[in-house]
Amino acid sequence: MELRQLRYFLVVADELHFGRAADRLHITQPPLTVAIRRLERELGVQLFDRTTRRVTLTPAGESFKRRVQDALAELDDAAGDVASVSTGMSGRIRVGFVSSASYTAIPEALRNFREQRPRVQLVLRPLTSGEQVEQLLDGDLDVGLLRDPGQVPGLAMQRVSAEDLVAVLPEAHPLARNSEIRPDDLSGEPMILFPYRLMPGFVSRVLQLFDGQAPPRVAQQAIHQETVLGLVAAGIGASLLPESVRRFQMPGVVTRPITGRPQTALYAARGTTNLPTVDEFMRCLQSIGK
Repeated sequence: MELRQLRYFLVVADELHFGRAADRLHITQPPLTVAIRRLERELGVQLFDRTTRRVTLTPAGESFKRRVQDALAELDDAAGDVASVSTGMSGRIRVGFVSSASYTAIPEALRNFREQRPRVQLVLRPLTSGEQVEQLLDGDLDVGLLRDPGQVPGLAMQRVSAEDLVAVLPEAHPLARNSEIRPDDLSGEPMILFPYRLMPGFVSRVLQLFDGQAPPRVAQQAIHQETVLGLVAAGIGASLLPESVRRFQMPGVVTRPITGRPQTALYAARGTTNLPTVDEFMRCLQSIGK
């Protein structure tokens, strides 16, 4: 059964006249008649009652007409959807992001993107940098927002924003009285850090501050910034986090700038996905703060 046969059938079913149907289809009547007869043989039913004076649909023909109309409408919709996806006007993209991006880059990027592509579904996944790298390379993510990732073969990176690192201290800590914190002030202090395997770039950036000094003593590891803040408030230790963490205003926690104002950067990464929707989302990320 061919798609052409089904379209021929619908025109004949609408016109109930083979001559007029042939004119609409811009073909001669004999091949149209042959196509309908072949369709009836393939189905094993008679679709039309034909006399010298008129053509009518059989009950089987009436039922088949409804089903074919629905099927071809679905097919036309599918073709339209495919075209819309290929031009970036619909579809979906999967976006991973570190916790700090959820209140910095993500809100503005989402607002801008939805204005440009309202029919595109965004699947958002809170993930650490390490988890995002794995999923981007495996093709399970289209875009990732990572903290200090460094270069990763197979991924294209673009810097989105940068901000200062700050010391995060229990408010009763002696260092909380200082207006700024030197890295060596924290040498040997109990610290709360992210697991290296999940945030390798960011942890490396933090440890760089202690080159040539006693490294911090890792008292506890945590994955999310909110968890880190809670542990700091409980007096478990201090931490180093992006300056935007001040937006949380966690009771029992103070933040202080670090001498030299070392920075941490947020990057957008994409794998091999080559879709206009991904291009547009990367542009929205690039325009943040401009």
